[in-house]
Amino acid sequence: MITESKKRDVALVVDDSPETLRLLTDALDNVGMTVMVALDGTAAMRIVDQITPDIILLDAVMPGMDGFETCRRLKRETGLSNVPVIFMTGLAETEHIVSGLEAGGVDYVTKPIAIEEMLARIRVHLANARLTQSARAALDVSGRFLLAISKQGKLVWATPQAQRLLSESLASGTGDEFVLPEPMMQWLEQAQKGKAKAKTQALSFPENEQLRLQYMGKLGPNEFLLRLAKDTSADMPAEFSSELGLTTREGEVLSWLSKGKTNRDIAQILGLSPRTVDKHLEQIYAKLGVENRTAAAAIATNTNRRNS
Repeated sequence: MITESKKRDVALVVDDSPETLRLLTDALDNVGMTVMVALDGTAAMRIVDQITPDIILLDAVMPGMDGFETCRRLKRETGLSNVPVIFMTGLAETEHIVSGLEAGGVDYVTKPIAIEEMLARIRVHLANARLTQSARAALDVSGRFLLAISKQGKLVWATPQAQRLLSESLASGTGDEFVLPEPMMQWLEQAQKGKAKAKTQALSFPENEQLRLQYMGKLGPNEFLLRLAKDTSADMPAEFSSELGLTTREGEVLSWLSKGKTNRDIAQILGLSPRTVDKHLEQIYAKLGVENRTAAAAIATNTNRRNS
């Protein structure tokens, strides 16, 4: 019986030392990994244009473009932001370790390299990267419009649905070009400091007031989780809510209910929690004098027909 072979992990090793390249290539090949090598940062950039590695081992000190700048450029490439980078160097001072981490590295190994230790670190970071990818894929499948922003306002990662919404709604919403506008940076800074109003309010983008961000929390020292939502109230006639005696938000909930959306769908579309949607529906049923969503949807449909 022919069985499907396990996919080999791909490691990119970037170092100007032939001895280090040979040592790591042999070790990684022996544990079943595919190894690509580059002698400098420029060569590494050419390689990642063709194939995305699962992990990158990067020498910090190289002629020309050093490892720190190489890492920063690699992290700006689409698809590489979540690939773990382990720095390798003889520099062990705290400032160099900090520079490596700030450039986007996840770990720092000093030379001479202890192979067993390096392999152990690689296994840990590959496992963590897979867990992160799985979690983000699950968030996307569940319809979550989530993204992470750095302290500098740059996009760190986004679920594919959030990325699509940004691209469709904003001229600057594509890839690594996306940067949070200055007014929103001030709002994010207030939210980071724990200001209650900033943490609970949803802020609109200056270039598209229908697109809103809500602060969800801090993921790390340089990563903040935000939820993206599109305000659809502008798509609904103002008389819809007033005619039925509903608030604007209740009108939005009812409008989506009449279009066959589930409570969870409505929560995701409007950027609310499912519990909040349930509360709105309770108020809607009471105001309309009905007992269930079918009757409420029928009233909404009839109202729309009269107004159209």
